[in-house]
Amino acid sequence: MSEQPQQLVAPIGTHDVLPDTSRAWERVVGLFSTMAHQWGFGLVLTPVFEDVAVFNRGIGEKSDVARKEMYVFEDRGGRTYALRPEGTASVVRAFVQHHPTTPWKAWYVTPAFRYERPQAGRYRQHHQLGVEVLGTEDPLVDVEVIALAWRFYEALGLKRVSLIINSMGHAECRGAFVTQLRTHLETNETSLCDEHAKLWSNNPLRVIDCKKDECRGVIDAGPSIADALCEPCAEHFAAVAEGLTDIGVPWERNTRLVRGFDYYTRTTFEFVSDALDGAQNAVGGGGRYDQLAQDLGGDPTAGVGFGSGIERLLLALEAESVEGYQTLCDSSVDVFVVDMTGGLQAHLLCDELRRAGVAVDRAYDGRSMKSQLKAADRSGATVALLVGPQELEVGAITIRDLRATSDGDRQRQIARQNVVEEVLRTMEMSKNA
Repeated sequence: MSEQPQQLVAPIGTHDVLPDTSRAWERVVGLFSTMAHQWGFGLVLTPVFEDVAVFNRGIGEKSDVARKEMYVFEDRGGRTYALRPEGTASVVRAFVQHHPTTPWKAWYVTPAFRYERPQAGRYRQHHQLGVEVLGTEDPLVDVEVIALAWRFYEALGLKRVSLIINSMGHAECRGAFVTQLRTHLETNETSLCDEHAKLWSNNPLRVIDCKKDECRGVIDAGPSIADALCEPCAEHFAAVAEGLTDIGVPWERNTRLVRGFDYYTRTTFEFVSDALDGAQNAVGGGGRYDQLAQDLGGDPTAGVGFGSGIERLLLALEAESVEGYQTLCDSSVDVFVVDMTGGLQAHLLCDELRRAGVAVDRAYDGRSMKSQLKAADRSGATVALLVGPQELEVGAITIRDLRATSDGDRQRQIARQNVVEEVLRTMEMSKNA
């Protein structure tokens, strides 16, 4: 007797999204797709893996993501590729390769991969949606991108999200700031946390983002990026702040906000939820990246965008107990067909109703009436259609309102030819009850 093969499971740090929750994913992505179209964005789909140089040049070879977290592999032709760790670099590579007319407004939804310790709402394979605009330095485009994210969170029903903004300046004024910061960190090296006491010189800006008290104390006593901005960068930030205020998007400035990638210039922003754990409370963020296209071999082209993790968004919705969150997750069908005549009538009814736009399901394998009615109840359907030998003989259908409040209104018989009209009417009455 052969041994039973070992059961295989999903890799560590990944998860399966099953039908009891995937409906929420569909609706989140569907809402974002609709809103992105309203804002003038078109969908862009890029490969899930790229030449490793796309990400090394984009997010920086010395970044934690490039050094520690990217999935890098050599294919059978000896080429070195990496699975996408974030959404922006691939979209900008596509822009550089295909030379679309500017301003180019693209939105995406994609899996992203990082080899890191799994956290709440962040897996080794997680999923992002976002937008990118390339070809304009206009600060009101920054406002438009931020506003799309804010209105999207509003439309989802999130109420405990706040917007933090900052400016990183351009290469020159940021470079002057980094020089000052490097001197300050060198002087206070022994006061930094264990990690940054060893690594601060690789990328001094990463110390600003450290959440440990030791580093926070050193940064608070050091130079501020706000004081280092040149006049054009300061004016650009002021225009972004004013534009957000003009359309009623609340914001606060945090000069600690540097974000995690080397490509950011000028505007950076983050959306945080106080319904989530403080260490993992970001639901989205982004910024301007005016050097990235050039770093990827293209002409100098200004760009700005944001990304948002779907898993983290759903955690925030659940944590807020947003009204309608269960509806967002609801995968119920509208109608369930119970057929005691062999199954053909269920087959015909399902097809007819689906063509009329009704979500329908049925039982299979000749199950008993009791078993089929239990399945109808589990399906969450509003209406059950019952077909037995008597109904079949007289050309009728028994329609049962599974959500009726009184037995008198619960069940009635209708002519077979009127089934679509009666189902739609019953569903509308149930919805308005």
